[in-house]
Amino acid sequence: MVVKQNIYILPFLAFFAVGFSQSKIQVQLDLNKITNDQVTVSVKVPSTAASSLVYSFPKIIPGTYSEDDYGKYIEEFKAFDAKGNLLTTTKIDDNSWKISDAPKAKTITYQVNDTYDIEDTHEIFSPAGSNIEEGKNFMINTHAFVGYFTGFDQIPYELTVLHPENLWGATAMTDLDASKTKDIFNTDRYATLVEHPIMYAKPDYTTFTVHGMEILIAVYSPSGRVTAESITPEMKKMITAQKNFLGNFDSTKKYAVLLYLSDNTKPDANGFGALEHPTSTTVVMPELLPKAELQEQLKDVVSHEFFHIVTPLNIHSKEIQNFDFNAPKMSEHLWMYEGVTEYFANLFQINQGLITEEEFYKRMAGKIANASTMNDMLPFTKMSANVLVKPYKDQYLNVYEKGALIAMCLDIEIREKSKGERGILDLMKKLSAAFGTKKAFDDSELFGKITALTYPEIGTFLEKYVSGPTPILYSDYFAKMGVTKTMVSSEGNLFIKEQAPLITVEPTTKEIRFIPNAPMQPFLKELGLQGGDILVAINDVKYNLDNINDLIMWSTSLQENDATTFTIKRDGVEKKFTGKAVLPTELIPGYQFTDKEKSALKEAWLKG
Repeated sequence: MVVKQNIYILPFLAFFAVGFSQSKIQVQLDLNKITNDQVTVSVKVPSTAASSLVYSFPKIIPGTYSEDDYGKYIEEFKAFDAKGNLLTTTKIDDNSWKISDAPKAKTITYQVNDTYDIEDTHEIFSPAGSNIEEGKNFMINTHAFVGYFTGFDQIPYELTVLHPENLWGATAMTDLDASKTKDIFNTDRYATLVEHPIMYAKPDYTTFTVHGMEILIAVYSPSGRVTAESITPEMKKMITAQKNFLGNFDSTKKYAVLLYLSDNTKPDANGFGALEHPTSTTVVMPELLPKAELQEQLKDVVSHEFFHIVTPLNIHSKEIQNFDFNAPKMSEHLWMYEGVTEYFANLFQINQGLITEEEFYKRMAGKIANASTMNDMLPFTKMSANVLVKPYKDQYLNVYEKGALIAMCLDIEIREKSKGERGILDLMKKLSAAFGTKKAFDDSELFGKITALTYPEIGTFLEKYVSGPTPILYSDYFAKMGVTKTMVSSEGNLFIKEQAPLITVEPTTKEIRFIPNAPMQPFLKELGLQGGDILVAINDVKYNLDNINDLIMWSTSLQENDATTFTIKRDGVEKKFTGKAVLPTELIPGYQFTDKEKSALKEAWLKG
């Protein structure tokens, strides 16, 4: 999702503009003195001959594809001259302030509110939000704390963070200050600062190196039940597999994974997932998630974000290179930035032996099912370019479904044409060599470049299925690899049968009730549960509307033969039913390999 931006001649324009002479923007965050759950920020104003200056926070940041208006969380914006006299400032929109008499201005200050504890009031995705918990945790997505002066966003930034000695800042940036209570970070411009989040917490981190890349895993767990050390073995296994899959693909030399585990006993982050940056990923997950489920979730979401080192870090358009934080123009190629990335996050797992062939097919079949609920005739390039506005924004999630399937079909087509010798990874490596981190392509030129690097049929595919309205017949592409559509057995959920829920919520009492006359799952029926029963607790953990998400997470983490006790209320009387869990299964549309004559081609596709 997130976009890397780089420097051409733009930094020089700032220096040659009339009256501009500041060599860098200096910002200070003070995490020692928290008032009203707010952090104080001070910024030195650059020298200018202009009569006024505008200081702005992003309306949107790379990778979120939503307008979040971070200026809404700023209060007490003030500007001062060299003697500390207050200057006139005017808020001109949700994200911007105008400083009058700019030549006299020396410093601005403001207070920053966090977003995690007020998530019921906004729609900011938690990994893109912020947390201020005095003495415990600060999730500093820098775009939420630091803005930019119009005309000065292309010059270097120096960020100083004052913090308690017991808190350590986890980031992919290098701290240039040796003290234990002050950190100094330098970036070449504002866009680069935005791409470097920092998480301050009691030190809980591990580091390791994979093929020359330093990996940092940092964890904030409110109760301490999850540690960096406890998740590192699986993370190292996964990232090693990803690097093995990528081969000699050029990438960053340091990568940080910042994991924030939310506390469900109080208002806290509940938008679970991750947001990528070129050198790091911010991840938000519920702390109560069972370890095995947490590991599985991290494998899927972090692997996706990590693969963004391929695109858009190494392969991106001019819209991304020169991203406008308050009036962005979106690229047409989300099918590549998100779709190819999501496909890689699944393909590498079968390629490196982390999942079975059957599991890979199951995942692709799931994406086909999910994509079928979206507008299959909407040209993907049109949706991508207009993703910030309706009705296109409502189709955004399809980048992870149909976007990944587009990548899969391209991979299959290239494999077939090259007799198994090349695939989409080879194409991405060639595109990276042609462009790289510092050279952007024109949106309109990408399809031609891809066609030149592959086959005419690939250009035809892109025009017909990506920029055109024609739905893809996925079975035809699977058939090229000897894979046939069929019905396959799949694990179900105790509370869902035949795609219909078995439980509902009584709005007045918040009680969870099994729907009367609904077909119970065999395990529940054998235990003795009935439609109309009120679910009181499972394994002595009580459930109602307030923590129904916890119930859902429990059901997804349930393992075969787990000892399980249901407490229900029937006709006003509580009853307990105990047994060893039997997971339900159901037949769903899926795929399996059937054509042995295409075995070598299929192996090249999945294991090559």
